[in-house]
Amino acid sequence: MRPKNLEKEQAIRTIALDIIASEGLENLSMQKLAKAANVSPRTIYIKYEDKDDLLIKLFITEVLGAYEAAILKDFDTEMDFETGVKKLWHNGFQYLTNNRTHFALILYGKSSPLLNKAYQKQNIRQGQFFAPIHQFMEAKVKAGIILNLPFDVQRALLFSPMLDLVNEFFDHADRPVQIITDEVIATCCDAVIKGIMK
Repeated sequence: MRPKNLEKEQAIRTIALDIIASEGLENLSMQKLAKAANVSPRTIYIKYEDKDDLLIKLFITEVLGAYEAAILKDFDTEMDFETGVKKLWHNGFQYLTNNRTHFALILYGKSSPLLNKAYQKQNIRQGQFFAPIHQFMEAKVKAGIILNLPFDVQRALLFSPMLDLVNEFFDHADRPVQIITDEVIATCCDAVIKGIMK
């Protein structure tokens, strides 16, 4: 692909993320994107089949790797369970509250077939991303520290509450008082840790 085309494609992705951030995922349309990017709708449809295809490619190219890198920053699979989970929560919360568009795509992926479609389309198998978290959880199960549950269940127990708290953070961003503070996050993280430990 020529550099000019690469620049145009990146601009389209950036504008799509801007629309998601300012107007919400539901208000992103291919026509609106084309107009905002100052290209014809045909140009958009050459690269993306439809809105779902655009969202899948945005998720893979703009979100998945960046989120993985952010959440694993300074994380070590040898950490004790409590320290490791607190590090993952801290990293995840900081990243998501500073990247609202990425958070919107992650939430959309959780509540739609987007995530499964993205993984199938790119032949991504479970464990390919976030492998250190898989290893960390497996080691803690083997050591008898946490409940022996399927990884998807462990992931839901550990990270769904954090995603809900990020959602509350954004809900309260325009209100007089932000109730999702660092102290609230720490308290909630402690409760989740206690709930999954033996």
